[in-house]
Amino acid sequence: MIRTHPSLAASLLLPLVLFHASPGACQALGQEIGLSEALARPDVQEGLSYLDAHRQETAELLRTIGGIVSPSGQEHDRAAAVAQRMREIGLRDVRITASPNAVGIIPGASDRALVFVSTLDDLATVAEHQRAAASPPRIQGNRVVGPGTNTSLTTAAMLAAAEAYVEAGLKPDLTLVFAAVAQEETGLVGMHELYGRYRDRAVGFVDVLGDGHSISYGALGIHWWRVVATGPGGHTLSGGLPNVNQAIGRAVDRILSLPDAGREDDTRTRINISILDSGSVFNHKPETGWFSLDIRSMEGDILEGIEGKVRDILATVSRETGIELTMEPFQLTPGGQIPGARESDLVRAAAAISRYLGYEPSLSNSGSSNMNVAVGGGTLAIGLGGSRGGERGQPGEWASIDGMMRTATQVFLLSVLMGS
Repeated sequence: MIRTHPSLAASLLLPLVLFHASPGACQALGQEIGLSEALARPDVQEGLSYLDAHRQETAELLRTIGGIVSPSGQEHDRAAAVAQRMREIGLRDVRITASPNAVGIIPGASDRALVFVSTLDDLATVAEHQRAAASPPRIQGNRVVGPGTNTSLTTAAMLAAAEAYVEAGLKPDLTLVFAAVAQEETGLVGMHELYGRYRDRAVGFVDVLGDGHSISYGALGIHWWRVVATGPGGHTLSGGLPNVNQAIGRAVDRILSLPDAGREDDTRTRINISILDSGSVFNHKPETGWFSLDIRSMEGDILEGIEGKVRDILATVSRETGIELTMEPFQLTPGGQIPGARESDLVRAAAAISRYLGYEPSLSNSGSSNMNVAVGGGTLAIGLGGSRGGERGQPGEWASIDGMMRTATQVFLLSVLMGS
C-alpha cells in the first residue's frame, strides 16, 4: 500500500508554481529605470556618501552579528541583535516574529511594498566552528574573518543600505520592508512566514545573496522525499520474504529507470537517489528502511508528473512484495517561472546597477533560495548573487568588506529606483 504521509512541514508548503499572476504583474513597478537621473540627485549622492563614510561601522556590525551562534532554528539571539540595530538606524514597526524573522520598514506613501530579504541562519557546521573558535570574528584588512561572517554579510549590507536611505532623507512611494529571515537552511520557514504576510501587498521581493554579479528571476523547484518501507522483521531462519530491502531495491531501480531520470533539456529536470538505509545485523531482516528521493525541475507540471509516476511505482512494488511504501516530505522547495520576469523593471534595474558597479551580471531563471517561495506563489522576485568571501562552513571563513559594500550599494540604489 502507498500513502502520502501528512506532516506539519507539508502543510506549510506553498503550491509549486502559479502561472496566473495578475495581469501586468511583471511590469507592476511601472516606471522607467532612470539610474542616471537618480545618480544626479543630491539626496541619492548623500546616501552613497553615507555608505562610503560608514564602511568601518558596517564591518563592525558584520563582526558583531556574524559572531552570534545562529544555526537554523536557533536564530533568536541574532534576530534580537538585528532588530535592535533596525531600531537604532530608524526603521519603523520593528518586530521579531515566531520563525524568528527580524523585520523593519521604511513607511511609504503607498501600502504596496518592496521587500528585501537577507538570511539570518547559518549551517550547523558554522555553529560548531563558532563554538570552537578561540576568539570572535575580527576585521583584518579588507576582510571580516571568522565563522558566521559569510552569510551575515547579506544582513549587514541590507541594514547599511536601509540606514543610508533614512539618513539621506529619502521618502519612498512604496513601503520598503527589510527582513532578515530565519530557517533558510531547514525548509525556508522564515520566508514562508514573511511571504504569507506580504504576498498581497508586495510588488516584488529581493533576496540579497550578494552584490549582483548574478541575478536570478526564476526558480528551480526542488522536492526532497523520504520513501519509507515497512514490513515484518525476523531472524533469517524465519524466512527471507517479505523483506523491506527487496521493495527498496525494486523501487529504486524502477524510479531511476524512468525516462525523466535521463533528461538533459532546458527544464533542468533531474532525479537522484543518494541515501539507502536499512538493517544493522547480518541475521535479522529489518522491519523498516528508507531511501532519499531528490526531484527537481524548473517546470511545476513536470515535477508533479514525476511524483505521480513515483507513486504508481511504489503502489505496484507494494502489491508485488507485500511491503508498505510511504512517501514523506522532507523539504519541498517551490519553484517556477513568472511570465515576463526577464524584462521586468526589477531585473532591468538590478542589472543596470550591477553595470554601474563595474560588472556585467549573469542572468538565470533557475535560482534556488528564499526567493523560490515568492516565485512559487506567483510573485515577482529576484535573487542577487555574487561571491561574499571564502571558506564558508570552514574554520577560516571570511567575508569581503568590498563585496559587502557593493551589496549595500546595490540594495540602496534598488530602493531608490524601485521604491519611489
